[in-house]
Amino acid sequence: MRDKILLGLSLALSLTAGSVSAQRPLYLDETKPIEQRVEDALGRMTLDEKIAVIHAQSKFSAPGVKRLGIPDMWTDDGPHGVRPDVLWDEWVQAGQTNDSCVAFPALTCLAATWNPLMARLYGESLGEEALYRDKDMILGPGVNILRTPLNGRNFEYMGEDPFLASRMVVPYVQGLQSKGVSACVKHYSLNNDETYRHQVNVKVSDRALHEIYLPAFRAAVQQGGAWALMGAYNLYNGQHNCHNQILLNDILKRDWAFDGVVVSDWGGTHNMDEAVRNGLDMEFGTWTDGLTMGATNAYDNYYLALSYKKAIQDGTYTQKELDEKVRRVLRLHFRTTMNRQRPYGSLCSDAHYDAARQIAEEGIVLLKNDNRLLPINAHNAARILVVGENAIKPMTVGGGSSSLKVQREISPLEGLRKILTRESPDCKLDFARGYVGDTTSFYNNVKMNVDLTEYRQPQELIAEAVEKARQADYVVVFGGLNKSSHQDCEGFDREEYGLPYGQNDLIEALAKVNDKLIFVNISGNPVAMPWRSRVAAIVQGWYIGSEAGNALADVLVGKANPSGKLPFTWYDALDDCAAHALKTYPGTWRTDDSKIIDEEYKEGIYVGYRWTDRQKKRPAFAFGHGLSYTTFNLSKAVADRKEMTLGDSIAFTVSVMNTGSVAGAEVVQLYVSDKKASVDRPLKELKTFRKVFLQPGESREVKLTIGRDALSFYDEATGSWKAEPGQFEALIGTASDRISSKLKFLLK
Repeated sequence: MRDKILLGLSLALSLTAGSVSAQRPLYLDETKPIEQRVEDALGRMTLDEKIAVIHAQSKFSAPGVKRLGIPDMWTDDGPHGVRPDVLWDEWVQAGQTNDSCVAFPALTCLAATWNPLMARLYGESLGEEALYRDKDMILGPGVNILRTPLNGRNFEYMGEDPFLASRMVVPYVQGLQSKGVSACVKHYSLNNDETYRHQVNVKVSDRALHEIYLPAFRAAVQQGGAWALMGAYNLYNGQHNCHNQILLNDILKRDWAFDGVVVSDWGGTHNMDEAVRNGLDMEFGTWTDGLTMGATNAYDNYYLALSYKKAIQDGTYTQKELDEKVRRVLRLHFRTTMNRQRPYGSLCSDAHYDAARQIAEEGIVLLKNDNRLLPINAHNAARILVVGENAIKPMTVGGGSSSLKVQREISPLEGLRKILTRESPDCKLDFARGYVGDTTSFYNNVKMNVDLTEYRQPQELIAEAVEKARQADYVVVFGGLNKSSHQDCEGFDREEYGLPYGQNDLIEALAKVNDKLIFVNISGNPVAMPWRSRVAAIVQGWYIGSEAGNALADVLVGKANPSGKLPFTWYDALDDCAAHALKTYPGTWRTDDSKIIDEEYKEGIYVGYRWTDRQKKRPAFAFGHGLSYTTFNLSKAVADRKEMTLGDSIAFTVSVMNTGSVAGAEVVQLYVSDKKASVDRPLKELKTFRKVFLQPGESREVKLTIGRDALSFYDEATGSWKAEPGQFEALIGTASDRISSKLKFLLK
C-alpha cells in the first residue's frame, strides 16, 4: 500500500508545474546515495514542514511531509514485542482486534543465552512483526547496566557486564534493521534506577562512564549501525539526558560519528534552548509539554514545535540547528518509510513462536541441582504438585511500556500439563495456589485471560500446599516477582530484595515435608533466597513470553537441556551490592529548591562481579553461572604466543568435551586481569566468550581471540583508551567463579 501511495505522489509531483522540476525528484530515486537524497528533500521543505517532522503528532507518530510524498513515522514500544495500538492522544488501548503479537523473552533472558545468534534471530523476528503492524521504529533494545537489583526495569536490559551487553545488542539491532525497521536503543544513559527517574542527577567518574555505562551503546552505534537512540529521563552533569551536551553532542555525535536520530523519551524534554542546541532531534511525549497534563492534542505546544518556530522567525536561532535535525530525520525516513526494498512482515507466525521458544529455552538458567533432582522423571512419578501464583499468572501484561497484548501465552501450569499428558499420562498433576500476589486482571485496558481472585488467607493457602506436598513425588514452586508496581515494573523500584507475598514462609513449609522441591523463580532480577540450602533445585525462569509454559516444561522434564548463564551477579544480601554497601542509592536531595536528587556512583567501575571480586565476597550465584543436565570438561588452554604488541592479537585455544549422556551447550568465558597498572583495575573482566553445542562424547576446540581493546582502560587524563605494556593474565572457565585455566602473557 505504501509503495502505491508513494508512486502516486511521485507521479503527481512530477506533473506539478513550478514547484518541482518535470523530472522525478532526486530524493525519490533509490539509486542515488542517501546523503544526496537527504539534501534534495531538505531543500524542498518549508519551515513549517521542517518543524513538523521533529516532534510528535500523536502518542507514537511524527508527521512526514505529505506534499513531498514522505509518509508519517510510526514508532511503537518494544523491546519484547510490538505493543498494542493506543488511541491517538491517550495511553488507553485502541481496542483493535488485529494488534496482537508474539511476546518474545525479556532481554535479561536473551542476555542469559550468551548466544549472539539468538539475538540476531530475536531482532529479525521482531522486525517482521513490526513490519506487519506498519511500525517504522521499535523503541528498543535497552542496554542500561544492572547497577542495583532493585531497579524495576532491569528485566528490559542485558545485565551488569558491558562486554556481554555489547555482544548481544549488536546482532539484535542488525537483525531488526535488516527488515527496514529502525531500532531505537535506550535509555542513553545512566538510567539505572526508576525511583525519581525524572529528578536524579547521576554523578559518575569519566572512567566508569566509558568503561561500564557506555560500551553497549557505543557498540550498538558503531558496530550495529543503529539508526536511532533514545535519551534517558535522568540527568548527567546537571543536564537532562534527552538534551545533554556531553552525552549527545560530544560523545555520541562527535566521537562515535552517530548519523541517526536522537529521540526523546516520552516527556523527557524540559528546556527549549537545550533541546535546540544539545543534540535532540525528535521530541515525543504526552499532553502539553510532553510530560505533565495541561491540554490534550497539544503537540504543537512542544519545545521543538511552534515555540521553536517562533524563535527562528524572531532571530533567536538560525535554521542551522533545525536543518541538522531534519537531515537526520530524513535519513531515517530513507532507511525505513521510504525504503521500497523493505520485505513484507508477518504476525504471530509459527516461525516467530518457534524463535521465542528457542530463545527462552537457551536462556533459562539452572542455578542449583542437588542430587540431580532435575530433570523430572515423570515416568516414575505418580503425582507432581505445582504451587504458586506465578504458575498461572500472565506475565506479558503490565510492567510499563513493554506491556503487550499477545495472541497466546502458555502458562507454566498449562505447559507442564500438556507435556505430562503426552509423555506420561498416568502421572497426576495437581495445583495449589500457595500465595496471593497481585490479582489485577488488566493493564491499559488489556485484559488477562485468567481470573486470579482468591479469598482464602495465607495460612490456609500454605496449609493446603503443604498437605498436598506430603503426597507428591515432586513439588514445583513457581514464584518470584511479577510486573506489578514495585516489582519488575517501569516507574518503580523494588522496595525489598526479598521475595514478596509471604513466599519465604511457603517455601520453608514445603521444604519441611518434601525434599524433592524445585523452585522456579520468575523475574528479571535476582532475589534473596534465605532457604537456598534447603531447596534441592532452583531454576531462573525469567519473563519468557508467549511460549513460557512450553519452554519451562521442556527444561523441567528434560526435553531441553538448560544452557543459560547468569548475566548478572546474584547477591546473597542486598548489601553485597556496591550501590547499597556504599549507601549511594537512591541519592540525596539537594538543599535548594531545584527538586534535583544527586546520586553519586561511588563504586566507580566496581559493578557486579567486579565488586564482589574486590571485596572477596562469595555471591549466591556468580556472574556467568549456569548448570546443565550433562557435564563438560575443559582442557588446559594454550596460547598462540606469549608476547603481543599493541597492533597484535592473541588467541587462546581450549578443547571442550561433553562427558555426559545428553546433548548440551557450554559457554567458554575468557576474562583478563592486568597484573600491574598505573590505575586501579578489577581483578578480572570479561573480554570474550563462545557458546558451543556438543553431542555426548563429542569434543571441539574453541578459539578465543583478544586484541588491544581487551587490555585497555579509559584514561581520564587524556580522555582516551590506553593499554599499558606489562604482564596480563587470561582466565578461562565456565563462570566468573569457575576458572580452569590461567595463562600469563606480555604486552610489549
